[in-house]
Amino acid sequence: MNKRWRNAGLYVLLAIVVIALATAFFDKQPQTRETWRYSQFIQKVENNAVEKVSISADRAKALVQVADGSKVMVNLPPDPDLIDILTQNNVNIEVVPQSDDGFLFKALSSLFFPILLLVGLFFLLRRAQSGPGSQAMNFGKSKARVQMEPQTQVTFGDVAGIEQAKLELSEVVDFLKNADRFTAVGAKIPKGVLLVGPPGTGKTLLAKAVAGEAGVPFFSISGSEFVEMFVGVGASRVRDLFEQAKNNAPCIVFIDEIDAVGRQRGAGLGGGNDEREQTLNQLLTEMDGFEGNTGIIIIAATNRPDVLDAALLRPGRFDRQVVVDRPDYAGRLEILKVHARGKTLAKDVDLEKIARRTPGFTGADLSNLLNEAAILAARRNLSEISMDEINDAIDRVLAGPEKKDRVMSEKRKTLVAYHEAGHALVGALMPDYDPVQKISIIPRGRAGGLTWFTPSEDRMDSGLYSRAYLQNQMAVALGGRIAEEIIFGEEEVTTGASNDLQQVARVARQMVTRFGMSDRLGPVALGRQQGNMFLGRDIMAERDFSEETAAAIDDEVRNLVDQAYRRAKEVLVSNKAVLDRLAQMLIEKETVDAEELQEILETSDVKMAAIA
Repeated sequence: MNKRWRNAGLYVLLAIVVIALATAFFDKQPQTRETWRYSQFIQKVENNAVEKVSISADRAKALVQVADGSKVMVNLPPDPDLIDILTQNNVNIEVVPQSDDGFLFKALSSLFFPILLLVGLFFLLRRAQSGPGSQAMNFGKSKARVQMEPQTQVTFGDVAGIEQAKLELSEVVDFLKNADRFTAVGAKIPKGVLLVGPPGTGKTLLAKAVAGEAGVPFFSISGSEFVEMFVGVGASRVRDLFEQAKNNAPCIVFIDEIDAVGRQRGAGLGGGNDEREQTLNQLLTEMDGFEGNTGIIIIAATNRPDVLDAALLRPGRFDRQVVVDRPDYAGRLEILKVHARGKTLAKDVDLEKIARRTPGFTGADLSNLLNEAAILAARRNLSEISMDEINDAIDRVLAGPEKKDRVMSEKRKTLVAYHEAGHALVGALMPDYDPVQKISIIPRGRAGGLTWFTPSEDRMDSGLYSRAYLQNQMAVALGGRIAEEIIFGEEEVTTGASNDLQQVARVARQMVTRFGMSDRLGPVALGRQQGNMFLGRDIMAERDFSEETAAAIDDEVRNLVDQAYRRAKEVLVSNKAVLDRLAQMLIEKETVDAEELQEILETSDVKMAAIA
């Protein structure tokens, strides 16, 4: 407030000076008067119409007072007889002495505008240095948001489904609150905690919860805010951030998306001495360098831990790496309970059933799911969110919105129905495969129809898939293409199975080169996934085998695909009547659920697929 009043006072003083100078300037200027010619002036003098003449010291001008009281100006020529003429006609003559004020006034008037310009520039520079609109003077300062008393409105009670990660971070909070209990047994506070996990699993939410629980100063910044095109700015911002943090220790510094600044060094093509690397070097030094940073806990989040520099991940910098993974069934149920707060749910809504139907969903996915269901309920003018809205929202999230307004010809509708029926029937009759959840021929997104399977919770949590399961997966993916061939002939096969064929080729090649599931090549991993980070390491595999081995890989991939093709075709040919019945139901109803499919299978004479 004092600064504001001081600036206001300076502006008022400047205005007063400007007004005073302008007033003095215009007051000194001669007023506009009537001017006589010299001949007219002499004629008036001779006619006794002039009472008084005031002549300037340089005898160049005269102020004439006329008999009627008015005054006029006359420019005087060098006439030596002027005084005699005025004396003869009894005119009062006055010579005005020259004043020193004229010189001073001219000097001040000539300096007025330069002084005004300098004063204006002075105030503009002060405003540029202190005003929030200009960042020129604060370019190297940290852009971290500081909360001396964290008000994130998030606590551990708002975080569900990732209990192990909460436990790791709750110890950090406990250390900040009760440091004596840990130091009594010689324990040291962790200097850094790295949160690792897929997008949407709650890493940033966990950091907010830590800030809300700890009650210590909290600095939050994104990794990209350190990186600038100007040399030295990133390192300067790192120094400024840690300088502020040291002044407020103990405190928490949260760096989101740290992979933007923490990527491996020495990977650049120009020697690696770029601005980002200097920023990383400064960050490494501040986290655990010669001086140290006692009382500062660094929490960082990333979904790309594989690209981080090894020096950043060592103990002493990031002592703990907390994996925030996709939640399991129990975690999804707890997350749904959290996000269901504040939403009006109907009595038929079963959160347990929703949790079982959404394997692989992250916390962000589940939040978006319930929000989409609420939007659908409002669009349908409902006062509650029912299970129908939630089921529609799940389909919308997984495959996009329905395109019910698209007009489909009977031939196209029949073709899509047989295609999806082929997928569903092969999947239902394969041993030890995921159960069919729903079949639909309503277009969604870029797909003309879809068949949903319910993935096994155990397989998804463990990430372990058997050779038999992968062979079944390829057969199910080929079921749609084979159904088209059986019903319409090979000449009428469409491009609708392009994604299915890509999936089959990918699974077969991984079985041979990564999983060691080839009888001919044996349990050998072929091809190293270790390319240069900035030259496409994620998509470029280094070849470490001969041409003969490459040919053998191609042969094995072909054999696996042919075997899956034969199994799927055998199932569909043996159960063609069931295929026709299922496709006809799809044409009539457009959507068939798991119960209806099971009824068809129970009332028909089906033949299960042989074990691969």
